[in-house]
Amino acid sequence: MLFRQLVGTDDDADKLLGPARALASHRVVVKRPRIAPDLADQKPTYRLEGKANRFDIYVNQSFTK
Repeated sequence: MLFRQLVGTDDDADKLLGPARALASHRVVVKRPRIAPDLADQKPTYRLEGKANRFDIYVNQSFTK
């Protein structure tokens, strides 16, 4: 609750996904409420779901071995 009071709501989350993907070399991971819609109408490459939250993973390129 205190964190949300400090940073506010995530009204601009859709606007931040594009710049985050442009800056990321490999992937962007976003923690979202489990029932929240996809950010910016972009389907993540894959997602990990829990009981209340999920992690949406947007892959730009895979790691090389």
